Amino acid sequence: MEKPVARIVNLISDQRQQLLNMDTDEARRRILTAQADEVLAIHGSFALIARQGERVCLARSLDRPLRYFLAKEASGPFLVVAERIDEIRACLEAEGYGDQFHPSYTRMAPAHHVTSIRLIGCPDPNPVYRRFFAPAMASLPPDLDHIGERYVAALMEETRVWLRSLPPSEPLGVLFSGGVDSGAVLLCLYKALLEAGQSPARLKAFTLSVGSGGSDVKQAREFLRRLELEILGEVVEVPAEAVDPFAAVEVIEDYKPRDVECAAVSLALLAAIRRRYPQWRHLVDGDGGDENLKDYPIEENPELTIRSVVNNSMLYQEGWGVEAIKHSLTYSGGLSRGTVRTYAPLARHGFVGFSPLTRPSLIEVAEAIPFAALTEGSHDKLYALKGEIVRRGIRAVTGFEMPIFPKRRFQEGATTEGLFAERFAHPPEAYRQHFLSLHLPQAVGEAG
Repeated sequence: MEKPVARIVNLISDQRQQLLNMDTDEARRRILTAQADEVLAIHGSFALIARQGERVCLARSLDRPLRYFLAKEASGPFLVVAERIDEIRACLEAEGYGDQFHPSYTRMAPAHHVTSIRLIGCPDPNPVYRRFFAPAMASLPPDLDHIGERYVAALMEETRVWLRSLPPSEPLGVLFSGGVDSGAVLLCLYKALLEAGQSPARLKAFTLSVGSGGSDVKQAREFLRRLELEILGEVVEVPAEAVDPFAAVEVIEDYKPRDVECAAVSLALLAAIRRRYPQWRHLVDGDGGDENLKDYPIEENPELTIRSVVNNSMLYQEGWGVEAIKHSLTYSGGLSRGTVRTYAPLARHGFVGFSPLTRPSLIEVAEAIPFAALTEGSHDKLYALKGEIVRRGIRAVTGFEMPIFPKRRFQEGATTEGLFAERFAHPPEAYRQHFLSLHLPQAVGEAG
């Protein structure tokens, strides 16, 4: 006999939602419709659940996680929704269902989809995924000036909207390496403050230096010097032992090496900022910029070719897609999975993050870029595109001549080469085993 949902426990409070143009009740109503235009019109950062009888719908923005777990109890299914795997486990244990838990049984609602679950009993029906964001590909002309202006104009507008949502007394920090993405975000935020008649003194550009320091400090200082904005810069120095990859595994609840590295360095930076500024709340970063403009070394991934990168919609944002065999039900794919490397460290230290580059308006412009025509199959042309597009766009929209430096990963630029090798000398399997050990003896086997 089919049973309705007995209980839903939602561990994500409404206070954690950052909706910019409507309240949570209206956002939930839109999610229940599952109509693309209705859901896409929800602006901000959100991870929401809505219920209508036996139907439950979940939706999230790209920049944050939304996990769920379906347990069984005598009266029917028991659904737990949370940001974290360990929160789900703790809830199940408190309810007496800890023996049903395994980390690989948790599910991540994929970004840019409404996940609909019909909870009627055992066996559980598969979720239905309805896409609410499907930007057109390669619809812009191959004109770098036009592309750059469109991309940075969208970045500028998202920054303005976000800034208007904050009290004018709140200090603002940018996690700043002097690279293309953090540089563009910093300059747009600086311009938005001036446009709003607010003092840029509330803005700081935080640059991390681990141990004896890496290349980012020099790069960040040179970036600010060329633009006569040195007053914004603040170097945050931490000792080498502050970078702990196994602590990062525990915070992000994942084990992919690049994400672990990034999170470990982020945690060191955020902990130091929190000690220095106990009341600080808002931090901005350039997460999503590499994904938007496809600026990852294809050579490091044997599964990729330049054709697959430029011809698959939102490959770096979503992975191969929710219908693909390689899609992880436990974690999702692409930045939809990797966003936890940014979100979880910020949350751990009590910060509220924002990256305008993860917003649909930016991704829509990026997807419209005719990458295939512009790159003609050349890796080098692809890697050169991001700096050129953003440089031209920043000039057109803000008037700044933004310096462009060679690309490096955040975790590599914050440390020396030797220190990086020392802190991250562990094989990938060590991170995976450490993650699994967090849930043993209950968890047996491997996570998905």
